[in-house]
Amino acid sequence: MRNFTPRGSASVDHTAFDRMLQSYVVPDGQGYNAVNYRRLKSEAQDALRGYLAGLLAVSPSALSGADAHAYWINLYNAKTLEVVLEYYPVSSIREINLGGGGLFGRGPWSRKLISVEGTELSLDNIEHDIVRPLFGDPLSHYGLNCASYSCPNLATRAYTGANVDALLAQGAAEYINHPRGVAVSKGSITASKIYSWYADDFGGRRGLKPHWLGYARPDHARKIESASIGGYGYDWRLNEV
Repeated sequence: MRNFTPRGSASVDHTAFDRMLQSYVVPDGQGYNAVNYRRLKSEAQDALRGYLAGLLAVSPSALSGADAHAYWINLYNAKTLEVVLEYYPVSSIREINLGGGGLFGRGPWSRKLISVEGTELSLDNIEHDIVRPLFGDPLSHYGLNCASYSCPNLATRAYTGANVDALLAQGAAEYINHPRGVAVSKGSITASKIYSWYADDFGGRRGLKPHWLGYARPDHARKIESASIGGYGYDWRLNEV
């Protein structure tokens, strides 16, 4: 894998993607963001393709660290949206089986779909070979959206070098305080499988509760503190309005 370590000070204009997200990502007011894929496909599919083409013309290794972090998250999310729109309507992204699903068996994640600085990359490559090891920030999980109900929210704003840390922290709080992230009932926690698949990123199983408590609202934190982890779940339905 090419070394994409950011070594520069350049930045990227994500205004076009920001407008799309504000227009087609729909918060429900209770901590969950859905996507209006039908409108996005009919009104802005070409604009999304244009934004992606612009991203792929950028050399992310010439960006600053924060701008590179934002670049890779936006690239992952925009490409995921493009893949879904290409096959829409679907009830789950796992129906889009492009010859390999990586960790999840079926889906688009292992197919080489884009070329960055001359290197062919899959969505899995972006997440597991670039974002996770390069930035070493568990909050990155709250920025990458896999177009599924149980995934952390697709943010209503594009990530930038200026907002990436704050926006990821906001995503963490939204997810941890929503039942699809961390649900507590009768002293038992049912957590998203993200915390099972990637437990090591959060300090291992023992690190999960301290991580959650850092973002949980007081009432939710009290329940988490007195509960034990009973299991994990994940809902692969499309995150559609």
